[in-house]
Amino acid sequence: MRIGDLIHLSTSAVRTQRLRSLLTALGIGVGIAAVVLLTSLGEGVHRFVLAEFTQFGTNLIAITPGRQTTHGISGAVVSNVRPMTIEDAVALGQLPKVIASVPFVQGNAEVKAGRCSRRTNVFGTGPEVPKVWQIPVTIGSFLPDDPPQAARSFAVLGSTVREELFGSENPLGKKIRLGSERYRVVGVMKSKGQMLGFDLDDAVYIPTAKALAMFNRESLMEIDLLYTATASSQEVAKQCRQLLIKRHGSEDFTITSQEQMLEVLGSVLNILTMAVAALGSISLLVGGVGILTIMSIAVNERTGEIGLLRALGARRQQILFIFLGEALLLAMIGGLGGLILGAGGAWLLGVLVPALPTHTSWSYVIAAELLAATIGIASGIFPAHRAAMMKPVEALRTE
Repeated sequence: MRIGDLIHLSTSAVRTQRLRSLLTALGIGVGIAAVVLLTSLGEGVHRFVLAEFTQFGTNLIAITPGRQTTHGISGAVVSNVRPMTIEDAVALGQLPKVIASVPFVQGNAEVKAGRCSRRTNVFGTGPEVPKVWQIPVTIGSFLPDDPPQAARSFAVLGSTVREELFGSENPLGKKIRLGSERYRVVGVMKSKGQMLGFDLDDAVYIPTAKALAMFNRESLMEIDLLYTATASSQEVAKQCRQLLIKRHGSEDFTITSQEQMLEVLGSVLNILTMAVAALGSISLLVGGVGILTIMSIAVNERTGEIGLLRALGARRQQILFIFLGEALLLAMIGGLGGLILGAGGAWLLGVLVPALPTHTSWSYVIAAELLAATIGIASGIFPAHRAAMMKPVEALRTE
């Protein structure tokens, strides 16, 4: 039997039973569509979150007060966490591989300008914010490099606060009241948007020492360091650890690099994407059961044809290939339709709901198609093997 004859016999049943073939392929198609759509959503969320975290750059290290790991000693027994100070940030900024440091403290307060007032985020920061956080100033300048404990009462507005308080008016040189103190506006930040639901534009930037006094805090919430691109994050973290242990007397702080955060975040998001793909694969299993059922029926219906082919000299391997080819064809038709439906659905979701990130990854598409083909072959093996093992005389007698 020639290869062309095998292909013709495999496709003839699909062409003859169009409705049955369509419904069978539909089961696989729905599964592939579910896998492609769900993985597109998962991959879109993955890329969105990683982009949000990397918008400040990747050569960053964050240092927070308090240890997040223990050595078997209860925290209630020993409590020697020292406040993290502006002087710590200055000392860290002088390390060889560190470009700049930002002492950071955050709170919420009422800001007034003339008759307008609103509550907003207050960021106590240092003068290196535009360089470290990669947020440029559009009007004026950022906070000047004053002595940390003698900083002047200057403020820089986020774009949202500027619009709410001053509209289109130039706010430079204007006075605002923040809490119980008055500040002079020296700059306006460029719009940065939101990071994981946190509005970076709805904020007022003031010197760190002023924010510590405003919120009655002794310790910074965080120190952000920008290090050179050629330096290793482990090397910089080691230098920071040695310096702070020398200043504090113990390791009462936590150092987290941007690489560590991205690594943990990436692993979590990969698990999420695989989980939604597994949910979509359940539909593929249902489609595989459909192919198994239809192929078993087809073998029963074509018993006489099988007996005739065997009587004319067709080998068992050729009979096996005929029915496996039919099962594979049904799976591939369903897979192609599901791919179009899933990718089209992901694109449509992105158009209708722009806030919902979607991205169709070709690696998942290829994996889904290969999975569909595998399920088609696996579902067709048993019926095809049963057909190949039929004896010609018995098959013709059954007919």
